[in-house]
Amino acid sequence: MGTRWAKWIAGLALAAPLAAQAQVDLGALDRDMTGPRAQVLVLGTVHLSELPEGFDPAALSGLLDRLAAFRPDVITIEALSGEECDLAARHPEKYGADYCAGTEAARAATGLDVPAALAGIDTTLKAWPAQPSPAQRRRLAALFLAAHDRASAYVQWLQLPEAERRAGDGLDDALVALLAQIGTRNNEDYRIAAVLAARLGLQRVHATDDHTGDNMDVEDVQAFGREVEAAWKAGRGVLEARIEQERALARAPDLLPLYRYVNDPAHLQALSEVNVSASLRARSAAGYPQIWVAGWEVRNLRMVANVRAAFRERPGARVLSIVGASHKPWFDDWLGRMQGVEIVDALQVL
Repeated sequence: MGTRWAKWIAGLALAAPLAAQAQVDLGALDRDMTGPRAQVLVLGTVHLSELPEGFDPAALSGLLDRLAAFRPDVITIEALSGEECDLAARHPEKYGADYCAGTEAARAATGLDVPAALAGIDTTLKAWPAQPSPAQRRRLAALFLAAHDRASAYVQWLQLPEAERRAGDGLDDALVALLAQIGTRNNEDYRIAAVLAARLGLQRVHATDDHTGDNMDVEDVQAFGREVEAAWKAGRGVLEARIEQERALARAPDLLPLYRYVNDPAHLQALSEVNVSASLRARSAAGYPQIWVAGWEVRNLRMVANVRAAFRERPGARVLSIVGASHKPWFDDWLGRMQGVEIVDALQVL
């Protein structure tokens, strides 16, 4: 073959689509691992703040019993960590001044800013006794509040005898009032995660939400919002009927059937198609719906990494990750790819 023809054929090869490269089978790397695998249960949740007026927390009893039977030793929640809140506070132009609720009251009571409170929590938990005193629990609750970790502070509060739920050891009257108020809020971080953690004798929950990756830098924020909402609306056909059923179940005196419903693969599929498929199909000169999908993926990646970090030093842990139902398919898929991790079927637990 002449040199001219060889160059012509080589040019054709470069112009043709590249063949898919054989992939490394990462799923087999933990085949011969020593010791137990971590068991991760991802519970897709509704946001309790959106339930009908008159919601009775007793409706969660059946759900809490099933989750307690799973016996998690690590519980994660869809909340922003003190580290991320502190980062946002130091970069308000990028993340916004109202990114997280303030910790001024806790700082006034303890004298600690968020980084100092976080360091204090680490030191305290490393030396935590098997039978902590009420004073130790009050002090740790104060540290959690100063670190922007209200759910973990409430875990400590719930484990105090009624007579010991008072000011002292870092908790002043304002913080006691805040903890009492937290106990009235319809929020899954408190009503489910914190209540369950206290019931199981855990000392904290782990905040794993992350908004650093979905803080999209777009030219027209209003147009971005309109186009994304229009894409979702156009794709809601199948989901609408399921949402009506979800609303009906939310009015029942027992919410366990509701949680079975929102964790069913058919419901999760409908949610995922509205969030992603409908957005990717939408026509947009600026590509706003597609940009939203990219931010959604980055947010989920970072959240999943935060969940993994919560049991990084605990091989074989039993982990309950409570997150909005729309996140669950990504959590199940990506956590299930990690080494030494097995995903627990939520419907079997429920």
